[in-house]
Amino acid sequence: MDTAAPKGIGALNTRESQPVNTQDYNTANAKHCIRENGTGGWSSAFLLLVNQGLATLAFFGVGVNLVLFLTRVLGQDNASAANNVSKWTGTVYLCSLVGAFLSDSYWGRYLTCAVFQVIFVLGLVLLSVSSWLLLLKPAGCGDGKQICVPATSFSSALFYLAVYLVAFGYGGHQPTIATFGADQFDESNPRQRNSKSSFFCYFYFALNTGSLFSNTILVYYEDSGEWTLGFWAATASAVLALVAYLLGSKGYRYIKPSGNPVRRVMQVFIAAAKKWDVKMQEGETLHEVEGSESAIKGSRKIFHTDGFECLDKAAIITDQDRQGPADPWRLCTVTQVEEAKCILRMLPIWLCTIIYSVVFTQMASLFVEQGNVMNSTVGNFHLPPASMSAFDICSVLLCTGIYRQILVPIAGRLSGNPKGLTELQHGHRPYHWNAGNGRRRRNRKGKTQKSHPRRARQPDEHILADPAAPDGVKSLGSSLCMASMSLGNFVSSLLVNMVMGITARNNNPGWIPADLNTGHMDMFYFLIAGLTAADLVVYVACAKWYKCINLEVTDGDHEVGKAKDAGEREEEMVNRV
Repeated sequence: MDTAAPKGIGALNTRESQPVNTQDYNTANAKHCIRENGTGGWSSAFLLLVNQGLATLAFFGVGVNLVLFLTRVLGQDNASAANNVSKWTGTVYLCSLVGAFLSDSYWGRYLTCAVFQVIFVLGLVLLSVSSWLLLLKPAGCGDGKQICVPATSFSSALFYLAVYLVAFGYGGHQPTIATFGADQFDESNPRQRNSKSSFFCYFYFALNTGSLFSNTILVYYEDSGEWTLGFWAATASAVLALVAYLLGSKGYRYIKPSGNPVRRVMQVFIAAAKKWDVKMQEGETLHEVEGSESAIKGSRKIFHTDGFECLDKAAIITDQDRQGPADPWRLCTVTQVEEAKCILRMLPIWLCTIIYSVVFTQMASLFVEQGNVMNSTVGNFHLPPASMSAFDICSVLLCTGIYRQILVPIAGRLSGNPKGLTELQHGHRPYHWNAGNGRRRRNRKGKTQKSHPRRARQPDEHILADPAAPDGVKSLGSSLCMASMSLGNFVSSLLVNMVMGITARNNNPGWIPADLNTGHMDMFYFLIAGLTAADLVVYVACAKWYKCINLEVTDGDHEVGKAKDAGEREEEMVNRV
């Protein structure tokens, strides 16, 4: 079969790398900015870090104590409240897919963040008003001592509408704000490329700082019955976050959306199916646009890789393709095919994170309920149950510092990799038990028993987020981590129901009864620890199977069109996870 590229259709040899024209690419990259007078840089990124910290404070000011609000104010039992919180948290992270899709495909990151933050604020206002006027009757109830008047159907419906607006707004905002912050740095500038990496560290710090404040200050007032004050404080924080975001509007770098990624991926599968009988010979050339720009708006070209050879058929140029204008549902570019391959390669690793998310979600449900029955008085000070999350946050911040300042340099000297560990190697770090495990409670036999608080590990969101995701689906890549959390919450709810259905037979209280002192929380934690161990084995197998995909990059220190060696690619190209 004659595979010479027809006029107007470029070709790529599967054994060679496409040259990169640095000057053309930098010019093309600038074209993707909607507003070229936007300077971006740290001045704009700082406002986004402030926005993230305040928005996180507002969200966790509601979410971290939600399970106690359901039990104390709405009168739900422990298992039902834990399941409702899991479903609500799952919805938060599921909504991230909506925000990421709109951001990458149509609205762009700035507008997406603004719209979902407005929804977030409206939800918090409605929550504050409904709790103040309808639910917290008499005043001061919900402190664990004074019982609230049973809620009416209308007030309960209004409450759930409010909290799910909060879920929708925060979920749609989160994956986009991280990517929008990374957009403020130009990758063609080596100095700003390093700043982008630093931005994610500061972004992670801002997230934990906001969470720490809400887990200590706000929950203290909520636990003492000042729910309205806590909710209004969260609302004020969300309003300040929105104001800080809008203040930087004139200085942001704006990147155009890349179009519908689902449509592009479907085109690859359909084009490959149409050419199922086409045979690809050794040295076959594949379709790629000429020049330095990719056919995907706002995306760099991706080098061809082995694996999923059946999808390469979508880029084979046939006689029918030469007879008329290129049909995107029959002929795709190599970059488009590799984008689809990247998504397929990420799926097994992404699925491995769901079990972790099952464990992670316990911090907002069962762990708070467990803390509620502990003796948490230190002298004359009562430590709110939800404040025990502060131990986790502080330990994560401490371990992050140890990792970056001590472990990375040591691992770098041993491995020769400046990063210390690759994304795949540190993608499943060991779990740790937080500092709250010294508290004790009585078991069903009346003996003193150590309560096992949650163990937690912060998700490696940057693995699936910018800069690791393909250019055309960066926000979607960030949302995959949150989607994992969503599925983890729903699986957690299913797991709790299954455990109670099995262990509460024959008049037994079950592992998670209304009175936790008569249950077996330790057995439930052993169960999820076993699931996590099995998940780790599967993850290691998937990580060994995974193959990296490399982007074309620009580097003024290299000859134009020269491909980097394997070591440089790990540092300066995207390591696909």
